[in-house]
Amino acid sequence: MLTRLALLGALLLPPALAAPLPATVETHLAAVLPFGPRVTGSEANAEARRYLTEQFRALGYEVRQETFSYPRFDDLGSGLEASGRLLAGLALQGSVGGEVTAPVARVAGVGTPEEFRAANVRGRLAVVDRGTLTFAEKARNALAAGALGLVIVNNQPGEVRGSLGERVPLPVLTVTREAGASLRAGERATLRVRVREGDVTGVNVVAAWPGVIRPDFLFGGHLDSVPGSPGANDNLSGTLAVLELAGRLAGTPRAARSVFVLFDGEEDGLHGSRAYVKSHPEIVRGLRGMFNFDMVGVNVTPLSVSGAAGLVEAAQRGAGVAGRAGSAGGSDHVPFAGAGVPTLFFHRGLDANYHQPGDLLADPLLIRDAAEAALRTLEALEQR
Repeated sequence: MLTRLALLGALLLPPALAAPLPATVETHLAAVLPFGPRVTGSEANAEARRYLTEQFRALGYEVRQETFSYPRFDDLGSGLEASGRLLAGLALQGSVGGEVTAPVARVAGVGTPEEFRAANVRGRLAVVDRGTLTFAEKARNALAAGALGLVIVNNQPGEVRGSLGERVPLPVLTVTREAGASLRAGERATLRVRVREGDVTGVNVVAAWPGVIRPDFLFGGHLDSVPGSPGANDNLSGTLAVLELAGRLAGTPRAARSVFVLFDGEEDGLHGSRAYVKSHPEIVRGLRGMFNFDMVGVNVTPLSVSGAAGLVEAAQRGAGVAGRAGSAGGSDHVPFAGAGVPTLFFHRGLDANYHQPGDLLADPLLIRDAAEAALRTLEALEQR
């Protein structure tokens, strides 16, 4: 009778008093993805950070936010206008801003000094294909030949995001293969390169069980995504693998030996992980392992690991995942490996929507599988 009354009471509760649904990877994906691209310094990034901070706190963890800053180059909307056609493009980091209207000069070849001179680019907008020479070499050669601006055409599908690696006093734009093919020699075009340079503030989310000072293991993944990409797989999948792992470990002895970090600024050059390593030398020196999760929500290839030989062996033995010793990939484990920390990088390969607006899907089962593999790796380490 009491059971029936209790059940009836629960059914009659107003929605505001009903028990909340349990937090799952599915609910987290549904909550965070609508914020949009989580570019460091953006409001979407801050909204995601606030949400995830509350999720860690709900699990019983103490959470702090650690800020850092770094210089960043932002494209504010660059492109080309030719014969009434608007062609989107991306400025290369290191390019100067500016607007130039001039005839188009197509450059045959890869952009050597001789090829720019042969194309007679002086006083014109030079258009050259990507490949062989670096962006900076092409830009310097175009400038020396008298070009007023440079358009680099991608030699493979998609956009090109990149850097000159140095300052070249020339507006430089990259365009897709399709946009480049539409540019005709001799037609007048307007090149608009709109850029901003300045410092940006990043924020790492650091969660630890109350009383943890010297953790043995750090579990991390980057929260930020690139401009224009919602970043479901890159890297909300890795972020939620870390949160899932924190939930599985909450209240256990392993939680008292762990710290969980959602890094910011990874897409701009691993700035968040570099800042953490620099700010916490004593913690870093004492780590037995740093587990990094990046792009684990789309099964381009089966889950694999790379990193320190002992950790790779434990992952193979405990979780049955493929692995190889040695550091691989430009992700947040790299600064830790450079500081002498054994690292383990969990990854499923680059999917077709990598750094694209279509990065909208991540499989919750695969995310949970990555967290489970980390748990089994820990168990294998404890059995040695």
